[in-house]
Amino acid sequence: MSERGKLVTLGVIGAVLAVVVLVVLVGRGGDDDDSSIATPVTKDVKLSRPEPGSVVQPGEKASVKMETTEGDFTISLDTENWPVTANSFAYLTEEKFYDGLGFHRIVPDFVIQGGDPTGTGSGGPGYSVVETPPKSTTYPVGTVAMAKTGAEAPGTSGSQFFIVTGAQGSSLTPDYSIAGTVSEGLEVVKRIGELGSASEQPTKQVVIEKATLEKG
Repeated sequence: MSERGKLVTLGVIGAVLAVVVLVVLVGRGGDDDDSSIATPVTKDVKLSRPEPGSVVQPGEKASVKMETTEGDFTISLDTENWPVTANSFAYLTEEKFYDGLGFHRIVPDFVIQGGDPTGTGSGGPGYSVVETPPKSTTYPVGTVAMAKTGAEAPGTSGSQFFIVTGAQGSSLTPDYSIAGTVSEGLEVVKRIGELGSASEQPTKQVVIEKATLEKG
């Protein structure tokens, strides 16, 4: 074989080996990234509406610990002032409804919103409860309130909730029932609140890995 033929053959072999190496690196890189990213689940769950006081009694001390991919935080349920809403939130927690769901809406310096089994912003648990807010209701940072559509009556709630992360919460009208307040891990909630875009979409997926009801 001529010297030119040898060079052409070596060049072809080298190009093939380069492609193989590139494919291996890309494949391995994709596998590594995928294994480290938690993704929200979707659920087709329809629950029956809980009876008032069926899980937590009015005035009973109770909290919900939420373990997320960004850290843990605890919600102290306001069973005294919002017994119907707090009981529903506790019921959903005991039914493991929140486990695996993501925060589908994040508005920096305002709120983070989760609890939608479809991840679209329009899902719910198959029922709703109503607890009309007093006109004096406010939503300071750390407040955990229930989301609703504009067509629903004030104080209507299903499973979707939002947590106030910034001063813009003061602009909310008294239309949303309150489940409780973040009593531990507010820094985690605020960190999640920084993961939103101008379109209110999360820039990083944040998943509720486990929600646990604690009494007493």
